[in-house]
Amino acid sequence: MTAATAPRGSRRPSRRRLKTEEYRALGAFRRALREFLAFSEAGSRALGLTPQQHQALLAVRAHVGSEPMSIGELAECLLIKNHSAVGLVSRLVDRGLMVRTPSTFDRRRVVLALTPEAVDRLETISRNNLGELNRASDVFRELMGALRRLDAEGLWDQPPPPTA
Repeated sequence: MTAATAPRGSRRPSRRRLKTEEYRALGAFRRALREFLAFSEAGSRALGLTPQQHQALLAVRAHVGSEPMSIGELAECLLIKNHSAVGLVSRLVDRGLMVRTPSTFDRRRVVLALTPEAVDRLETISRNNLGELNRASDVFRELMGALRRLDAEGLWDQPPPPTA
């Protein structure tokens, strides 16, 4: 059994420190991530949305469940407080980008849906964002390769060795 196929608890963790190439992969990923976020935020603003409004539209559109997303689920997804999500949804409703309706399963629960205008804006932003992510794909491949190598060595199973 190789280190890559052994159960996680049975591997002998690597005792080595991270290599320069691993730091470079992490640094390149962090930069690509920040560049992507800046690109995405600019794209949101160009279509008249704040980055948080764009994130809310994306969360509602991407939601998987037996019924549409609720305000509480949106708050959880965006890592914001429930009252902040209520305000965010209210602003989107006022702009004609989202609708609130009672749940068909529980009339006390309010669920969210996007309007056709919101769907069109989200489509534009998402296509642009996917193109930007594609341009950064080499950085992601480099990071994934470093992660696979480190995982095969069991580097996650214990802290690094102390410095001498």
